Amino acid sequence: MSKTKTDKPLYVGCATGFSGDRTDGAGPVVDTLIALGGGVLNFETLAERTLALAQIEKRKNPKMGYEPLLDDLVGPVLKRCLEHNIQIVSNFGAANPQAAAQRIFALARMQGLRVPRIAVVHGDDLTQPEQLKFLLKKLGTDIDPSRVVSANAYIGAAEIAQALNDGADIVVTGRVSDPSLTLGPAIAHFGWAMDDWHKMGCGTMAGHMLECGTQVSGGYYCVPGQKPVPDMHRIGFPIAEIRADGSFSVFKADNTGGRVDDRTGREQILYEVHDPAKYLTPDVTADITQVTIESEGQDRILIQGVTGHARPAELKVNVCYDNGYLAEAEISYAGFQARERAALAGETVRKRIGHLLPLRIDLIGAISIFGDDAGELMSKGLPESRDVRLRVAGVHLQKEIAEKILRDVTSLYCCGPAGGGGVRTSLRPRLDTLSCTIPREAVPCGYSFVQEQLP
Repeated sequence: MSKTKTDKPLYVGCATGFSGDRTDGAGPVVDTLIALGGGVLNFETLAERTLALAQIEKRKNPKMGYEPLLDDLVGPVLKRCLEHNIQIVSNFGAANPQAAAQRIFALARMQGLRVPRIAVVHGDDLTQPEQLKFLLKKLGTDIDPSRVVSANAYIGAAEIAQALNDGADIVVTGRVSDPSLTLGPAIAHFGWAMDDWHKMGCGTMAGHMLECGTQVSGGYYCVPGQKPVPDMHRIGFPIAEIRADGSFSVFKADNTGGRVDDRTGREQILYEVHDPAKYLTPDVTADITQVTIESEGQDRILIQGVTGHARPAELKVNVCYDNGYLAEAEISYAGFQARERAALAGETVRKRIGHLLPLRIDLIGAISIFGDDAGELMSKGLPESRDVRLRVAGVHLQKEIAEKILRDVTSLYCCGPAGGGGVRTSLRPRLDTLSCTIPREAVPCGYSFVQEQLP
């Protein structure tokens, strides 16, 4: 696919692992890439429901619907990236990649920079009437199409690679598979064939190691006293050195905290992998059953043994739809018999409105993470707690029914039990998700270069 092939290693750094991640991680990554002679910077900002939330924002304002922290992510590093041949690849386009591209043009203009070449990948959005009709039939659901907020296919790396080959400084996408943000640059850099399944698997797993940001550099690994990680307050984001044969190393940005070793590497490579022999992505079926991870020095690991097999025949699609309102209300109890008072308060609310809608009742500080919707575990008895926060939550299609949770928990101030305080309530639209797979030919993908629209 590449115009020219090279054996020179490719460096790809990731500076976010989700929408809402720290926004100061890109600086050290860019500094390191400059010291290495250039490379690619990516921002991974989409989770399963992030696109639906972005679609809601786009409905409110057609100029929005992209990553809300775009300015904070790109603005501080845009100048250095353009000056040092560091390409940016990101799914921060979310529901509105075209608007994201225009915002980047504006950032460059405000900083007095040259006009960047920005390519936008399209095809993942499947919300046209005929597409929705097909999807809902495939899902076997009778949901009214008017309730659908977003419908997006997980597309792959091909369009990213083509755009980079055609001279893009920045590639903005919507819903692409997370590892494709790294695989696309590798395809463009090395000229890998799209059906070289071994190298597709290698590039995909390099992307998998980066896609969660600082998880691989110790963030999600850390347990004080058991698995210590130094300087968590300035943990470094990861960089992959990818070689032409598909082998790759992972390390973190220079002069940062965190740790990268065989243990953090093993945890990340297994993260969200349902079958190590068949890790399904739009680009390849990756196989990590023969992988080895070994130290190459301080905070640097070498990953070998990845391979791949033919890609799946179909693409995954997520459909998010309006499903009523989620109401949450909390109140605290502390001191003598705090748990018992909180439990009685929850039972009081259940007896008053539990016939109207199912309620989830948690005692935060006593039982919440390991609780169950039916409350069976709570009924078995719990150890004494002296600081407990009651949380009551429920979902209903009718807003006025969901609001009853807020009112009833608030009424506990005076209606008892004794000593409740610090009530907080929240009511927001509830989004649910359905998933299926559809044939690739039903997802027409492509990319185009965007022209700057001056104000």
